[in-house]
Amino acid sequence: MNPILFDDHLRSQFLPLTFTRPIADLRFGILKISEKWEKAFNSEISYQTENYLTSKFPKTISSENVYINARYCPNSALISAIQNLKKDEVLMHGETIVAYILDKNSTLDISKLNTIPIHFELLYVEHITDLFSKNHRAIEADFEILTAGRTSESIPETVTCFNKERIFVEKGAKLYNGTLNATDGPIYIGKDAEVMENAAIRGPFALCDHATVKMGAKIYTGTTIGPHSKVGGEVSNSLIQGFSNKGHDGFLGNSVIGEWCNLGADTNTSNLKNNYASVKLWDYESSRFKDTGLQFCGLIMGDHSKCSINMMFNTGTIVGVSANIFGSGFPRNFVPSFSWGGSQGVITYKLNKVFEVADIVMKRRSLNLTEEDRTILEHIFEATSSYRRD
Repeated sequence: MNPILFDDHLRSQFLPLTFTRPIADLRFGILKISEKWEKAFNSEISYQTENYLTSKFPKTISSENVYINARYCPNSALISAIQNLKKDEVLMHGETIVAYILDKNSTLDISKLNTIPIHFELLYVEHITDLFSKNHRAIEADFEILTAGRTSESIPETVTCFNKERIFVEKGAKLYNGTLNATDGPIYIGKDAEVMENAAIRGPFALCDHATVKMGAKIYTGTTIGPHSKVGGEVSNSLIQGFSNKGHDGFLGNSVIGEWCNLGADTNTSNLKNNYASVKLWDYESSRFKDTGLQFCGLIMGDHSKCSINMMFNTGTIVGVSANIFGSGFPRNFVPSFSWGGSQGVITYKLNKVFEVADIVMKRRSLNLTEEDRTILEHIFEATSSYRRD
């Protein structure tokens, strides 16, 4: 089978993160959703997504293709169900298409397919807040996949461990002293990652390859630090996609941070309203704030966005792609992509400056802002222009 992960009608529920990627490229748990499926099938995957993303995330067609909803994560039951699919069948989870098979030159006509309902438990996401609210389960599932039949690298005696058998350290990782508590869930320390002195970590927790937990950091359950990221201060139930930094003191809770972001020193996010009411979050599809039904919800920040020192984000704040936020006070709960400013107002962050900064930042990780990246950012700039005032 040739697996193709497709974005469905709920793609907009994952903006601003999916402005720059398909749903399958989202990190959820330890791995990206695409990486989970690559391991499940021991095969490369491709994407069915928005046209402007296809140069970076192409679709590969073969004689027989299995299309899989990118919002769903693999487990043994789902993998088996997909492998047993016939060409005249479609796997359904309620009213949602999960998987089907198509020949190279065929098109989907669901009315002609036999429905195979799914009755077993699934791990899936429907909204961007699921990335943090279900991250505990995703870390645990990925931990089992990545560590099965393997032995952890040794943990220094100077590190205090609780439930040590649920702690896995990859080759090249560095740990000094501090506390790793896997009582409530596993702890995964990736290849060449570093946990600096006096950090206190509670699982489920994932520190991905080449990432760093700074000295004295306090990391609570359900947190993922993506590859090449640096994190300090206090972090709870949050997911950093990768290549982003929160290197200093300050609180980040119930939040999702994209790639190539930077939170300045002493940046703090509120994740609970003073009246304990459920949090409303900006919805791109309806262009209004919608009730999440969640009591805890912090900051959602798109790729390439930055904020200055001492920034404060109110409960349920959405920051788009390539925003630069600074100044005193709380910025608005919805900061459009390519905004420059803060609580006193914003202007448009010009594309030439966006490219200049992104290129400098990426070169620090020995990467380049490619022409594909520039084209994608240009598309987002035009597509989000109606949210900006100038």
